[in-house]
Amino acid sequence: MILRTPPMGWNSWNTFGEDINEQLIMETADAMVSTGLKDAGYEYIVIDDCWSLRQRDENGNLVTDPEKFPHGMKYLADYIHSKGLKFGMYGCCGPMTCAGYPGSLDREYQDAKFFASCEIDLLKYDWCTHPHNVAGWTLYNRMRMALNATGRDILFSVCNWGLEDTVNWARKVGADMYRSTWDIADNFASIEKIFNEQKNNMNLSGPSCYNDMDMLVCGMYGNGNVGAGGCSDVEYQTHFALWCMLSQPLMIGCDIRNMTPETAALLMNKELIAIDQDPGVRPPIIKYSDNNEKRPVLMKHLGGDDYAFAAANFDSSECGWYFINFPDFGLSPRDNYGFELYDVLTGENVGEAHGKYKNLITDCISFNVPAHGIRVFRGKLKKVR
Repeated sequence: MILRTPPMGWNSWNTFGEDINEQLIMETADAMVSTGLKDAGYEYIVIDDCWSLRQRDENGNLVTDPEKFPHGMKYLADYIHSKGLKFGMYGCCGPMTCAGYPGSLDREYQDAKFFASCEIDLLKYDWCTHPHNVAGWTLYNRMRMALNATGRDILFSVCNWGLEDTVNWARKVGADMYRSTWDIADNFASIEKIFNEQKNNMNLSGPSCYNDMDMLVCGMYGNGNVGAGGCSDVEYQTHFALWCMLSQPLMIGCDIRNMTPETAALLMNKELIAIDQDPGVRPPIIKYSDNNEKRPVLMKHLGGDDYAFAAANFDSSECGWYFINFPDFGLSPRDNYGFELYDVLTGENVGEAHGKYKNLITDCISFNVPAHGIRVFRGKLKKVR
């Protein structure tokens, strides 16, 4: 599989944890279509840990929990595929999963055959209980080969939390995406921490193998399995916009059957998704307003000679004088070039709003950014005169 742009979908873990069942997954697939998420680009429905029985059968095969999923996984796959969506499941490279269900250590080819028989399109492969006397990359390489041997095209989502220097071997072992962080929590401190940990690793992410800073918590509001205080809508907007600026896989973690209008509008923001899904999949250049690391400024090269800029405010108070200095990003005012920009989140013409020459920003712009908020701009570089 060659992923040209980061995958988009939904995963059960953030909200539901082990409380999963057939009806929930089918209703989620329905909601993916009815809410417009599918049309916005989201296509994977992924069941995380806790879908199996705690013991294998007499032949050593994984067994789907008959109470949670009475019709089996193939039935679910058929239903999800009938909606024009793709189906994902969860496994683990150790003898047990993180929740204590059977893992795939030394049974990789047997389990890959089982997953393929379920007609999955994605395997999320976790890290818990793996033997520490074996290099982790070898276990992931083994499962990738086992998946290939089935003849089914399966997206391989490596999830080892960035341990053992994952960024330097994930592509080598056939990963299509790789978790580079500990689990996200539904609070702004977790979002900020993950961004700061991974902001310098984005050059190692790109087509066919994407750095994965974990699933989205947008719209959880402190509820669910990783609910940990929750965020405001402003903070969720910052979270989503930063993940898009970093070309992240966009895996929704909230209950999409019950989204607020604000959550739905954010997750289906066409402008932000277009930045995430830009075919160039280039990482941003990152500078800081007034050299303040609480105020990162990101510049991203896009296709069609477009550029995106984002200005985030990690401070707990509004920043009323936030600067983007364009010479920091390669602009030479002496050559009479400037940016014609609009605000991605409001549609406002930034040049016109600031009264610059012919709507072209030639040196810098300043603006307000709310506490824990973000501003995102997009536009072209043009000759001023």
